[in-house]
Amino acid sequence: MVKSVTVIGGGLAGCEAAWQIARQGIAVTLFEMKPNRFSPAHELPLLAELVCSNSLRSNAVETAAGLLKEEMRQLGSLLMREADANTVPAGTALAVDRQLFARSVTEAVEGHPLITVRRQEVLRLPDPADGPVILAAGPLLAGPLADDLQRLTGGSHLAFYDAIAPIVDADSLDSTVVYRKSRWNDESPGDYLNCPMTREQYERFIALLGEAETVPLHSFEDPHYFEGCLPIEVMCERGPDTLRFGPMKPVGLAHPVTGEKFYAVVQLRAENSEGTAYNLVGFQTKLTYGAQQRVFRTIPGLERAEFVRLGSIHRNSFVRAPLVLDADLQMQRAPGVFLAGQLSGVEGYIESTAIGLLAGLHAARLVQGKPLINPPAGTAHGALIRHLTLSDPAHFQPSNINFGLFPPLVFTGRKLSKKERGRQRAAQALTLLRSWRERLEA
Repeated sequence: MVKSVTVIGGGLAGCEAAWQIARQGIAVTLFEMKPNRFSPAHELPLLAELVCSNSLRSNAVETAAGLLKEEMRQLGSLLMREADANTVPAGTALAVDRQLFARSVTEAVEGHPLITVRRQEVLRLPDPADGPVILAAGPLLAGPLADDLQRLTGGSHLAFYDAIAPIVDADSLDSTVVYRKSRWNDESPGDYLNCPMTREQYERFIALLGEAETVPLHSFEDPHYFEGCLPIEVMCERGPDTLRFGPMKPVGLAHPVTGEKFYAVVQLRAENSEGTAYNLVGFQTKLTYGAQQRVFRTIPGLERAEFVRLGSIHRNSFVRAPLVLDADLQMQRAPGVFLAGQLSGVEGYIESTAIGLLAGLHAARLVQGKPLINPPAGTAHGALIRHLTLSDPAHFQPSNINFGLFPPLVFTGRKLSKKERGRQRAAQALTLLRSWRERLEA
């Protein structure tokens, strides 16, 4: 009997996994609980909904994030194809119109003849004896399915908390204060809007931020935040200059007309292709709704801001991957069950999608009776697997892709700039990826 694959979760990782399986000529059933039930962070009935930022980070191949995207393109990623087709201006970053992006992914997945989308909640993991199972239910997994995963991890199921940034209506911004400029780019208008601050304005802002009311966690909840996505008020607690050297860094953002330099700058990034809404870059928060409106309207240019969406906090779950997963993403206690997306222990849109891509390739090869061959550690995909399997279990944390996850690379000759080192690493990674693809196809 020819087995099919079951994918649970219609987010980024689940959609990418289903697509990769179907590309191999194998039938796949994709389960998505929306619109019958929504998680606290979701609101669209579409697949592949982006719930935090609309940015997929750098598109430059000499960066780790840009390299991972290029590898995904070369591996036939559906989500990279649709992201490239639904971009909004964001400088050297790849940002998308989240509704157009989700709609196009939904149409592609639902339109594939080998993918059956079932809109229902899965309460129990299917028996992998009936065909491989990919669990990509997302970091907000809860209920009986979460209990099932807890059982299979042997008690290594962890949780941390994540926050999302607010979005403002473009028409409500003060154009006499806000100026357009991308960091270090003096030759074009730029893709970001900037709200400049004097020292006095900045100090008033962080004082108000430090006194603002936050949404309390339950007594049983441990506020274990991911370092790469800290709430802005938590960053503020670390010192008066933390924000000024972080998301409010003014470097490279002198006024394009007057040349004036500022003490701090709040950047806004386009939320859609029409430029009618902007999100506050790095302003993920767990402030109460009232506090957000009161504090964020003290930012120059946002005094009359109308909020399309206010920020919020939500729970993220992941497994302690080095103790739970094999290098091919199968659960050690449940062969045939693959984990994908943030549940596996990576952080970020593209990282979650990349793990979904690998899980889909592995599940398809398992059905075909072919060996499961992992990408080389010198590729971005291989570096993520290296992080999931070789990290210290006692201190394991979800991670975005970065060159620190790669094996050391020896650079010969003259001292190279960071960008040139990135180019050389990318060239090596893409060569390794090409060889790996040839092995898969052999």
